[in-house]
Amino acid sequence: MKPETRFVMNGKPVFQVPAKSIINFDSAFRHKLLCDGPTFSAGSACVYRCSFCYVPDIMRKSPHLSGIREKHEDVVIRRAGAVDAMRKQLTDARGNPKFYDFTDTRVIYASPLVDVAGNMELVRETIELCKVILELTCWQIRLLSKSNLLPKIAEGLDGIADAKRRIIYGVSTGTLDDNLARVFERDCPLVSKRIASLHWLQDHGYRTFGMICPSLPQTDYNRFAQEMAEAIRAEKCEHIWAEVINVRGDSYTNTFNALKNGGFKAEAHWLQLVFSTTDRWETYARKTFDAHAPLYSPGKLRFLQYVTANSRAWWEQQRNLGVVIL
Repeated sequence: MKPETRFVMNGKPVFQVPAKSIINFDSAFRHKLLCDGPTFSAGSACVYRCSFCYVPDIMRKSPHLSGIREKHEDVVIRRAGAVDAMRKQLTDARGNPKFYDFTDTRVIYASPLVDVAGNMELVRETIELCKVILELTCWQIRLLSKSNLLPKIAEGLDGIADAKRRIIYGVSTGTLDDNLARVFERDCPLVSKRIASLHWLQDHGYRTFGMICPSLPQTDYNRFAQEMAEAIRAEKCEHIWAEVINVRGDSYTNTFNALKNGGFKAEAHWLQLVFSTTDRWETYARKTFDAHAPLYSPGKLRFLQYVTANSRAWWEQQRNLGVVIL
């Protein structure tokens, strides 16, 4: 039976599926150093339409899509009863916390599948989920968004003991050009607004991290890296993640078409060029890394890189400069 939809978000029909679990206690995001294993997600399809998103590929066989004829990227899928489901995962049969340990300060990350602050309804849901984690564990929480609404989450948690100390906020962008971002990050708030929200969090003493990804091929990689570091106020970020476009599913094709159809023909051509051969893609990735690496002190940069048998040796040699091999 097809899940029912009675309203829309960002022009997409919203479907609700039962929330059997919200927390994944041993996620692969551990390898990206974004968490210490746990992640949580209150949805399976996002309110945004980023052309480079690879979630549709990993969700292709998900039971959450059963009965839904629309493409994954054309719908919003939320998990009904998410807050209660999370509470059950964190408590035993008597309702006592299962993970409340002062020495257990691992980081849990949100969200591997959907944006945590895509609109005010999702902001309110994320606030409630964070309250459960803050109450029942001693974990730290890392929140990543392409929205400018993270400050609303921070304000919504003001007054909650240790919330300011235990939550780390970050916004994601691979460009500072509002017009460019608009064509391949459809429906997302302007990059300039995201950066402004990050500055607000920093100015008000909240913990922050940087997420420079996915970044396109550049005509001047050094200038790009420097401008990004200045924009996100890298000195106020605990860590900086960076990554080139992840080749998975239809992400390359969708991004190329978005750039071309959006009037950014030069950027589309450069993207096509670097993806025309393995060597060119490798050069693009190395130039991006080489531009970022000198800007950060040891341990601050976390450059995510998928490697091949032929490229692994070179990237292994860069681990001490911040490469995270995937």
